[in-house]
Amino acid sequence: MGQAQLNLTRIVLLDLWHHKWVLLLAAAVVGNAITIVYTSYVSRKYISQWDQMWQERDRLDIEWRNLLLEEQSQSEHSRITRIASKQLDMSRPLPKEEVVVRIP
Repeated sequence: MGQAQLNLTRIVLLDLWHHKWVLLLAAAVVGNAITIVYTSYVSRKYISQWDQMWQERDRLDIEWRNLLLEEQSQSEHSRITRIASKQLDMSRPLPKEEVVVRIP
């Protein structure tokens, strides 16, 4: 039984050696398949990152618009006048209280 097993192994190895080009082509096909799978994985990962970056950009754009609106509402003249008169007890001076300073 041992001799038959050795001969069978030898026969298979010799047969594989005679068909080495087929083995090389099979290895090339498997390598190509692995490369395609890896490339697909990487491209999907980058597309996912790209989509997340676009969502982040949109979120930041909305936040920027809200901040602009808040800035406009905070800097309205009527609001500033109201805060100056109520919280700081400020008022416009009367014309007789105005002093003009001239620089020579």
